Amino acid sequence: VADMLSQTKGFKDRTERFTHYPHLTCDAFHCFSQGDPNWLKPRGVEQRNEGLRWLREHRRASLGGASEQGIVYFADDDNTYSLQLFQEMRNTQKVSVWPVGLVGSMKYESPMVKGGKVVGFHTGWRPSRPFPIDMAGFAVSLHLILSHPDACFDGDAPQGFLESSLLHGLVTMDELEPRADNCTKVLVWHTRTEKPKMKREEALQAQGLGSDPAVEV
Repeated sequence: VADMLSQTKGFKDRTERFTHYPHLTCDAFHCFSQGDPNWLKPRGVEQRNEGLRWLREHRRASLGGASEQGIVYFADDDNTYSLQLFQEMRNTQKVSVWPVGLVGSMKYESPMVKGGKVVGFHTGWRPSRPFPIDMAGFAVSLHLILSHPDACFDGDAPQGFLESSLLHGLVTMDELEPRADNCTKVLVWHTRTEKPKMKREEALQAQGLGSDPAVEV
């Protein structure tokens, strides 16, 4: 999904040359004013909701039909992915989850798993959020998306609650499906062209609550 009112010829030529997937456009710039800090409003809301709209329009079918088979994952250009991650999410029944490295000013954030069930979240910021999870840390079955036609991201969600604004209407914490060896392996990283910030990690370490050093990041 590109940030533009309509496809330009150059954009269309490049995308058709290198991929065989639909490319959508979305005007997201009207939501922001020049000089707005990047934390003021959730980013990528219009783009993700446009993707959901397209799926509902083009993959709508009778319940259980082949067109409902698939997994929805909100990939981003500032993340790095292991190919294994896409194998992990392949058998998602509702919502599958896993750790994300170098996010939230920590080595990693992750669901906490006990007896094969998610019982909480390892995070340094607002752990009381309904789903304190990064956008890169979950995938949703297409069938679940199509069976909840009103589920979407809330552009007015408070900071850090964007993921929860979608997930709370789709699944409960007890229904989350832990992947990546019960959330003990990091297969996606929130990478940027800057040194990662570790201030929350350092604060948790000072309390004896830091990330498990046995988890390779």
